Amino acid sequence: MVSTRQIRRDAKRLYRACLVQGRLDEQRVRQVLDLVLAERPRGYLRLLAYFHRLVKLELQRRTARVESAVPLDPELQSRLQERVHQRYGPGLLWDYQVAPELIAGLRLRVGSDVYDASVQGRLRELAESFD
Repeated sequence: MVSTRQIRRDAKRLYRACLVQGRLDEQRVRQVLDLVLAERPRGYLRLLAYFHRLVKLELQRRTARVESAVPLDPELQSRLQERVHQRYGPGLLWDYQVAPELIAGLRLRVGSDVYDASVQGRLRELAESFD
C-alpha cells in the first residue's frame, strides 16, 4: 500500500509538470491523465483524486465569477476587469451570470475571495446583525 504522503507528493509532482510559465496547460493535464490511466500504478485512484483536487483549486483561483442582477454593459465589464487585474494579475477566465435574486448590485468571486456589493448581501448582513 502506498502511503498518503507519497500519493500527495506524486500528485504535486504531476501537477507541477502540467504548469507552463506558471499556468496550467490543459493539454498536459490530459497527457498526465492518459499516462496514469495507462500505467495504473499502485494507488492510482487516490493519486488521481488528489491531482484532480489540485487542478480544480488552480482553475478556481484563476476564474473570476461575476453575478449581477441585470446584464452588465461592456464598459462596466471592462472597468471591472481592469480593477480585478490590478489585484489578481492578468489571465483570469471571466464568467458573467445574471442572478435576479441579488435585487441590485453584483457579487464577484475569485478563488476563495468573495466581494459582495449586492442588495441581497447587505440585507443578509443587516439580518445577521440583529441575531
